[in-house]
Amino acid sequence: MKVILREDIKNLGYKDDVVEVKSGYGRNYLIPQGKASLATESALKMLAEDLRQREFKQDKLKKDAEAMASKLEGASITVATKAGASGKIFGSITSLQIANALKEKGFDVDRRKIVTDDIKELGTHSATVNLFKEISASISIEVITE
Repeated sequence: MKVILREDIKNLGYKDDVVEVKSGYGRNYLIPQGKASLATESALKMLAEDLRQREFKQDKLKKDAEAMASKLEGASITVATKAGASGKIFGSITSLQIANALKEKGFDVDRRKIVTDDIKELGTHSATVNLFKEISASISIEVITE
């Protein structure tokens, strides 16, 4: 039985893959749970059209991400926080603080796309902003005391 997957299923395939499964597995589990649909001729045509439109949208998102990455690459931001005499800060610098500092500079970046190590000391640190699947930019973060 051929089915079109509606979501990623471990050891079977990814969303929108057309896979061959045993009839009982498809009829009794995948289709009733909404995880797959029958791969009829009309469903396959609709899938092809959806994939074509999605690819067009993905190309636009990728171009926007590349433009943002070229602007962000090497950018430097400053985050002020409370710190002790030894240079250790109280708490840590979060991705939300970094996103707010980037927003002040004119870059609208989602905080969930910012990847850093734990920043718990004053000084210069680096972070990576993942803008798209394989597109990312590195930024420099200067942590100063208030």
